Amino acid sequence: MPPKRQSYRDIADDIEARIHRGEYQPGQELPSAAGWAEIYSVSKSTAERALMVLRERGLTEGVQGLGTFVAERRGK
Repeated sequence: MPPKRQSYRDIADDIEARIHRGEYQPGQELPSAAGWAEIYSVSKSTAERALMVLRERGLTEGVQGLGTFVAERRGK
């Protein structure tokens, strides 16, 4: 049986867990969509959708021309 393909939501959930565990710190630059696609062995469009979910959850911020960064924690 082939391995289960990860959905963009699975990837977003995994990256979110890594952020909460402190593997990625506030202000830290994250890999590009192409980088995540390689890490998770998915298409670039799947990785882009995962990054969009993280932005919608308020966990990341995109800076035009610079990349995607872990958002600063709010309320702490």
